[in-house]
Order: sequence, then structure tokens, then C-alpha cells
Amino acid sequence: MTTKRIQTRDQIQRAIARISHEILERNSGIENVVMVGMHSRGIPIAQRLGASISQIERSSIPVGILDIGLYRDDLSENSTPKMRPTDIPVDINQQTVILVDDVLYTGRSIRAAMDALSDLGRPNQIQLAVLIDRGHRELPIRADYVGKNVPTSRQEDVRVRLEETDGLDEVIITESRPSRNTKYV
Repeated sequence: MTTKRIQTRDQIQRAIARISHEILERNSGIENVVMVGMHSRGIPIAQRLGASISQIERSSIPVGILDIGLYRDDLSENSTPKMRPTDIPVDINQQTVILVDDVLYTGRSIRAAMDALSDLGRPNQIQLAVLIDRGHRELPIRADYVGKNVPTSRQEDVRVRLEETDGLDEVIITESRPSRNTKYV
């Protein structure tokens, strides 16, 4: 199994700074904007984006966390979903919600997150920010803000490691061995 580092700590920090500026430009500031990080690595990325935006704007932006466990479409494969807290500090009605995740792959987690958000309220719009977009979409979902586009094969795993969860900041690609259930198209 081979492993390759595709982003370092400095590159992740630059991506966060760039995405922060893009969010501010697209939304003309932070009025009526809330960041919502998806468990688990979307949370520290959302917190970093929130801190970066707050530093630029000299005003805080609400940052929340979202659990999608009950909204996943693979519940039959995992009979007991891991329940984690959802905590969004403001009402999301009439807000621009920026949904944050580490890696965008098939789009299924994002669809689950949008379903979870719709149970919490009716935002004006939902935007998506991801650190890595690796392609291979199964649903028509596209990120509004991307730290890095990384073309991959389906036999590769993209792992985001963050200081808050893993003790270091890096993004790696690992070539995995095909399983017996791997479909070749």
C-alpha cells in the first residue's frame, strides 16, 4: 500500500484563508451567514474558517456542528448509526448556511446533511465548502468553495488529518487494495 502526502499544514492554512475570502466576497460579508461543520473533520475546518473570517471582518460568525447519522442512505449496512450531537447556535431560517466537510466524494454525505438541515429549518440558501474535492460523484452535488481538486481513482483513499482530531495537519492519498466487492466500470 503506497501513501502520498498531497497537502501540508501550510497548504491547508492557505486553502482555509482563500476559501474564507471567497465566502466573504460571494456573500458580501457575514450578515445572515452561519457555518455548519459536519462530523467529524468538517467541524474543525468550519471552526478554522469561522476564525479566519472573524479575523478579517472583525466580527464573529456563528459556527455549528451537524450530525448526519440518521440521514445516511447506508443505514442498512451499519445497523447502529453512531449518534453525535448537533449544535447550531442560531436559527437557520432565512440564513445562508455554509455546510463544511473535509472531502467531497460521492455526494451522499452532503445529501444527508441537506436532509438534516431541512429538519432544522428553511435556510435562504445552502452553500458547500470542502477542503478536498476528489470527484466520482454519484449525486448532482457540487461544492461552492474547494480547497483543492484532487483527481483520484476509486481504489484510492483520501484522508484529511487535522491537528484537532489527529495531532497533525496533512492530506494523504493511500492506494487501497481492491476488495472482493469492488466493481470495475
